[in-house]
Amino acid sequence: MNALQKLLAALPEPAKDIKLNLPAVLQSAVLTPAQAWGVAAAAAITTRAPELIAAVLADAEAAVGAAVVDDAQAASSLMAMNNVFYRFRHLVGSSEYEQKPPRLRMQRLQKPATDAATFELMALAVSALNGCGVCVQAHERVVTKGGLNEDHVHDAVRIAAVVNATATALASCRPAVA
Repeated sequence: MNALQKLLAALPEPAKDIKLNLPAVLQSAVLTPAQAWGVAAAAAITTRAPELIAAVLADAEAAVGAAVVDDAQAASSLMAMNNVFYRFRHLVGSSEYEQKPPRLRMQRLQKPATDAATFELMALAVSALNGCGVCVQAHERVVTKGGLNEDHVHDAVRIAAVVNATATALASCRPAVA
C-alpha cells in the first residue's frame, strides 16, 4: 500500500466520497502521469496539510520522479506570491498599480525542470485553489495555446479540487488519523 492509500484508508466514513474520488481523478485519461501527479503535488503543497503533502510527494516521486516534485514545489511557491500580488492588482482596480512593474523573480516559469505544459497546469491548479482569477485566466490561455485543451485544464482543476477536499477531510478528523 502506498503512502496516499494509507492516508485515505484512515479517513472516516463521512469522507468516503473523497476516499473514492482522489484515486479516480489521478487516473486521468487525458493527463500524462507527470501532469496528474504534478498537479496533485502542487495542490497538496498549497493546502499546507503536512500529512497530505508527505503522502502525495512520496507517491509522486515514486511514480514520476523528482523533477515533477521539484516543479510542483516551485509552482506552489511562485503562485503563492503571484496569486496574492495579481489578485490585489485586480481587486483594487486602479490603473496606477497596473503601471507599476511587479519586480518579482519568476524565472522558473520559463525554465521548468519538466516541461512548460506540465508546469503551467500546476500553476493553473494552484491559482484555482488560491482564487486568483487573473492568474487562472492567464495560465489557462498559456496551456490551451501551448497544445493542451480544455479537457486537460478540466482534469487538472478536478485533481486540485479533490486534493483540497482531502486536506479538509483530514483537518476534520485529526484525532482519527495517526
